[in-house]
Amino acid sequence: MAIRHQFFVLLLITLFLIPVFAVDFIFNGFDSSDLLIYGNTTLESRILTLTKPSNLSLGRALYPSKIPTRGYPNSSLLLPFFTSFIFSIAPIPNYQPGHGLVFIMTPQTGIQGVSSSQHLGLFNRTNDGDSSNHVFGIEFDVFQNQEFNDINNNHVGFDLNSLTSSTAQPAGFWEDGHDTSSSSFKGLTLNNGVNYQVWIDYSGSHLNVTMARAGTKRPQRPLISTSLNLSDVLLDEMYVGFAAATGVLVEYHRILSWSFSNSNSSIGDALNTWNLPSFVPPKSSFLSSKGFIAGFTVALTALLASMAGITLFFIKRIRSKKREREAIEDWELEYWPHRINHQEIYTATKRFSDQNLITVGGNGKVYKGVLSGGTEVAVKRISHETEHGMRQFLAEVSSLGRLKHRNLVGFRGWCKRDKFSLILIYDYMENGSLDKRVFECDEKVLLGWEDRLRVLKDVASGVLYLHEGWEARVLHRDIKASNVLLDKDMNGRLGDFGLARMHSHGEAANTTRVVGTVGYLAPELVRTGRASAETDVFSFGILILEVLSGRRPVEEGKPGLVAWMWELLERGGLLFGVDERLRAKGGLDDELVEQVLRLGLLCAYSDPQARPTMRQVVKVLEGKSELNLDLNSLDDEEREGHDVYLLEKMKSNVMSSKYSSHGRSLGIHPTFDEIRHSLSSSTSLSSSDVIVDGR
Repeated sequence: MAIRHQFFVLLLITLFLIPVFAVDFIFNGFDSSDLLIYGNTTLESRILTLTKPSNLSLGRALYPSKIPTRGYPNSSLLLPFFTSFIFSIAPIPNYQPGHGLVFIMTPQTGIQGVSSSQHLGLFNRTNDGDSSNHVFGIEFDVFQNQEFNDINNNHVGFDLNSLTSSTAQPAGFWEDGHDTSSSSFKGLTLNNGVNYQVWIDYSGSHLNVTMARAGTKRPQRPLISTSLNLSDVLLDEMYVGFAAATGVLVEYHRILSWSFSNSNSSIGDALNTWNLPSFVPPKSSFLSSKGFIAGFTVALTALLASMAGITLFFIKRIRSKKREREAIEDWELEYWPHRINHQEIYTATKRFSDQNLITVGGNGKVYKGVLSGGTEVAVKRISHETEHGMRQFLAEVSSLGRLKHRNLVGFRGWCKRDKFSLILIYDYMENGSLDKRVFECDEKVLLGWEDRLRVLKDVASGVLYLHEGWEARVLHRDIKASNVLLDKDMNGRLGDFGLARMHSHGEAANTTRVVGTVGYLAPELVRTGRASAETDVFSFGILILEVLSGRRPVEEGKPGLVAWMWELLERGGLLFGVDERLRAKGGLDDELVEQVLRLGLLCAYSDPQARPTMRQVVKVLEGKSELNLDLNSLDDEEREGHDVYLLEKMKSNVMSSKYSSHGRSLGIHPTFDEIRHSLSSSTSLSSSDVIVDGR
């Protein structure tokens, strides 16, 4: 009985509410009373021009009344809509063309909170991706922007609160065949001045987007056809219209006609497609020259001669592509123990849903996933251009997968969708990355002094294991706060081994390619491109300084972090470099804080030979409770060389005085030899000048 009642309600909504709330309009040309226009939008000869022929222009045009999107307020049942329009994007002489136009559904009028250039007059840098935008758009984009993962510089896509399209396709149409499976794709150039007609249909939580030359028959197969629930995006009432923008790249964005309906799926047929003005630039005289015609004829003949072979090649490739994706090749069997079924990962991440997206890194996206047993994992998608690169990387990752340490993010396995696409699976870290709790964060998530020191100890322990604790030496090559993850107990774990390389103990790394992050690269790495344990120590020193100061290594309008810290040390005010928010919390041990800062400076010293090893670093960080022991009370094994003693001298004023006397004149940091000389010239040592192993 309840099921019949629900069906009856839906039937009533379909039969009665849609006609009541239906909106229909047809504009074969525009008058000033037809639209609300903003920015640089103009009307001339009943044609809507959204941007001026100049740099950094943007404009919007909206239907003056809001369009209802639901049969009744707060309903999850959305009304269908059908819209069609004819547009032209035309180049301007002496300008490179860009950027594009968007059909939009937005809750507000005006152009507040939008930018020109790559933002298309739709969003700006700060609100792009904000779910509170409640904006739906179909973009016609002629600029490939890596920031938004654009597929090319001539594409159509739909946007949900963000310029990163949820789905995008190269601009064009599917030519009608006997059936949809036999149709062929024909590409269209968006910004050649040609008049194109677009049909956008949304009904039953399904979106279809189709385009073709104005005046031609609507293709049966849509360019974009996908299931899409807009109930969380669209409010009860929305404005509909268009937005466009230019930047350094400039072009004309014109709308010639437009129709919209909530009930009539064929309303696009009412648009006039004949005798429209043409905005196609006149052809160059070169195109009609005899030389061009002769060359074109030869090229066309050669093309036709090779088409048969190329067509046969692609037919075979398409037929075998599906079989190849899941096929296991012989070389993969070597790494089989770590391989995970792709379908399991696909299900765990809810088909790589944007809702599960954790972050976007330099070499791939990272998603949260839940395996069938309930285990939470982090899933990273990366790609390589060649099979050789894939095999080399997979061998490296498989070896790194055998690394086991409490302060390294655990590697669980991998899977491969096709030859050049790889998916890595790691333990999921509940509390995110360290940088989110040190830089520009709310007070409630800000880490205190003890937490920061503990995380630094954890990371140091992990790096020591990489350098000395495994069968081969592993160089991480990208130690920084954003690569330090915090588990559910707030323990620090070093992750992201995307740049890591390994080599045998006692041998030098065989890579000479400069990789890493600006601000964390040791000077010799920039000069030679050769990574070493000392370059990892340098990066760890930067990590110490940024974690204790709350400042990134490089910030616009401020001196570099290392130079600033050395200047404070020279003036005897190193503690002024401590994060002011830590001081406000109180409870700092000034002597210990200064010692750790000095350790960071020594690790980040320009001469690699003057830097401590990670074993020495760990001893300084773990030995804080034993700093007052007498050096003479230790045996030779505990003292483990004079360098451990030298590290303890970082907490004395000898280092500062040597920097003051030599650093100004030479323009460099004090070396280990200078520190050693200053210590050997001292006549006495206090108990506070001694360090022992701390465990």
